[in-house]
Amino acid sequence: MNGQPASFDVDTAEALELLAASAYDDGDLSEVIRPAAILDEEATRQVLTALALQDARVQGVWVAEPGTWRRYDQPWNGADGAAGTASLVGTIQVIYGSPTRHEITIYRATVTGPAAAAGWTVTTLCDDALQFAELSLATCPRANLAPPPKPFRLR
Repeated sequence: MNGQPASFDVDTAEALELLAASAYDDGDLSEVIRPAAILDEEATRQVLTALALQDARVQGVWVAEPGTWRRYDQPWNGADGAAGTASLVGTIQVIYGSPTRHEITIYRATVTGPAAAAGWTVTTLCDDALQFAELSLATCPRANLAPPPKPFRLR
């Protein structure tokens, strides 16, 4: 080393970029739902009831917990109630009790790389959960987006 910074040629830089991308890119599709989808009280009840009845631990394909709903490709079949050979299709992130007490806000969804390769999309994942309330992502009511407040300025 002669005290000069090391330099890379363009091919080396591109190779490093591709290596880094392949190390961190597992093919997952993630999307922020904007404006967020809102389930009213009745739709919330229908979806949560159906997700509970379709629990992957009891021969269904969903695991619904506060904050996240997970969709699997088959019921869990592992020892002691573990997932076993069931593969995660995707997750839907939700907020319970927002914007009002008995509503749910759907704000993000992610489909795993293998599920995306099999044809799943964020829309089909969300539609799979919303069908229990006879809704789809396209027909689900959306949050009202208010314009941001004016910036604070000193006189």
